[in-house]
Amino acid sequence: MGIISYVKEEIAVIRERDPAIRSSMEVFLYPSFKAILRYRVAHKLFLRGHYFLARWISQRGVRKTGIEIHPGARIGKGLFIDHGSGVIIGETTIIGDNVTLYQGVTLGGTGKEKGKRHPTLEDNVMVSAGAKILGSFTIGHNSKIGAGSVVLKEVPPNCTVVGVPGRIVKKGGVSVPRSDMNQVDLPDPISNEISRLDKEIKKLKKLLKKVESEEK
Repeated sequence: MGIISYVKEEIAVIRERDPAIRSSMEVFLYPSFKAILRYRVAHKLFLRGHYFLARWISQRGVRKTGIEIHPGARIGKGLFIDHGSGVIIGETTIIGDNVTLYQGVTLGGTGKEKGKRHPTLEDNVMVSAGAKILGSFTIGHNSKIGAGSVVLKEVPPNCTVVGVPGRIVKKGGVSVPRSDMNQVDLPDPISNEISRLDKEIKKLKKLLKKVESEEK
């Protein structure tokens, strides 16, 4: 893909997913645009065996954007990194098309694997702010990872994951459109369980009062 085609694609991606953008020229100010452009150049050099030069370009990008993308990672079309500060994408990470990452996301390894040691994100995945995905497993297409979650095992397609460690709280259903940037209104299994227990306790208290009144 040429630079002009790349810029046009990035403008379309950012306009689709970021309501803050007001003009196409603003895309040149986005850390995401700068980081991914540097990654594309560094990745080509990496594939040709120019490892030092690839890493040099990559590390300059980190200093300018706060986004660290290893040049060995494989990234598809339409990646959008919102804000982006603190995002880390490891060497053997594979990212499909139309993936969205928020600030503070880590796609890393556990330190135990060899070879493929970073996650694979299939098409149309959204990873919310501060989430960590650690290990060489797959996050299925159309899945959402909740803010602050720590995911340590494979996630099937069309799932929602929240918590530490990450738990699947929604599976199947309608595919998540890539324009859906809602990272807040996700299910909370702990809150739901506490609410259920609270209702049970209230019922038991009423029953106990009734028994006590009958004994009198």
